Amino acid sequence: MRVYDLIAKKRDGGTHSREELEQIVNGYVSGEVTDYQMAAWMMAVYLRGMTDEETAELTDVMAHSGVMVDLSPIPGIKVDKHSTGGVGDKTTLVIAPIVAACGVKIAKMSGRGLGHTGGTIDKMESVPGTKTALSQEEFFAQVNKIGLSVIGQSEGIAVADKKMYALRDVTATVSCIPLIASSIMSKKLASGSDAILLDVTTGTGAFMKTVEQSIELAKLMVSIGTHHGRRVAAMITDMDTPLGHNIGNSLEVMESMDVLKGHGPADLTEVCLQLAANMLVLADKGSPAECRAMAEAVIADGSAFAKCKEMFAAQGGDTRVLDDYSLFEKPAASYELLAEEDGYIVANDAEKNVGSWLASLATEAFAGNVWNIGTWEFQSAPWAGMSFHTAGHNRYTGTTTGATLAGTTNYLRIAQEAYANAQ
Repeated sequence: MRVYDLIAKKRDGGTHSREELEQIVNGYVSGEVTDYQMAAWMMAVYLRGMTDEETAELTDVMAHSGVMVDLSPIPGIKVDKHSTGGVGDKTTLVIAPIVAACGVKIAKMSGRGLGHTGGTIDKMESVPGTKTALSQEEFFAQVNKIGLSVIGQSEGIAVADKKMYALRDVTATVSCIPLIASSIMSKKLASGSDAILLDVTTGTGAFMKTVEQSIELAKLMVSIGTHHGRRVAAMITDMDTPLGHNIGNSLEVMESMDVLKGHGPADLTEVCLQLAANMLVLADKGSPAECRAMAEAVIADGSAFAKCKEMFAAQGGDTRVLDDYSLFEKPAASYELLAEEDGYIVANDAEKNVGSWLASLATEAFAGNVWNIGTWEFQSAPWAGMSFHTAGHNRYTGTTTGATLAGTTNYLRIAQEAYANAQ
């Protein structure tokens, strides 16, 4: 069948066979299907939708468009976790060491920032010397030796997804649930883990703005994973306000270490304990209550923090900064945002008030943040960011410091202008 006919079929509400999906996706990867044809087909999917079976087949075709990682050289159940992202979402740096300290192998591939959401790999690289690009042999050897490794996603994984996402981003088809689900799950299936926990964030700082959208996406992704023989569970977590108090790469590493040391922010600690417990359940470590107790125990006895340091050391990182935060690279300038009058903080729009400053103004002048247009990845200077000193519903006075911003002098000028324009 011609690509033209496949576009028309979806435009008219038809359901594709696997062979038709292979023709579209593999043809796009090879260049036989043009950008304008793929854009037309994705808009037809956006408008007409897909059946669950159709979406599962699309996901598998996308997964097989690149390398399918075989984790069998690593014994035991391998559990992965994926978050749909958000402002201040630093959970991987906390839960991976917790789960590994409980005896479950974590062989995780993570990404960089996208849009207003931060990336685990950017955060890890703020620890001086840390390598996030390991060979497969190095990756497997580290997981077998210490039980934990977090590295950057291989360029060869789900190659169709990278091309399709870049096109979706400029054709107004990003917010299409079948395409979101297939994008996420194609990478997870290709990464080779036996079980997958999905952290589907919802709210102003997330891609899914409503609970209903998040539940729909979560159900579809669980269905896809189950269809392909994986154990999958999903949690819906709040992203109406930033997670924790710190936003920015090295600042988020510091806060993650605080959680592992037992004195992190309550909201971040609770989300991480819930996520870690559910990963342990997927790994058959016990009931939800038993797994929650295990997660709490490895924080209390220091073994989770020790496991985190072991991972960074194995990947070349200077672990001294994890004990002494003053050793992190310093920003060129900082600015304290003071309250203008007495009152209460009722809400903090995570995307408008925070994400827009840290990502939407992503230019070289803005704290060294740079967009790689070819891969649609957002890379931020390690020291850029902000720390909040007040939380939702807290009372403040005209002398209260609401937040501290860190960056270059020019960044702070832009941030002040953005704040003034938002008033």
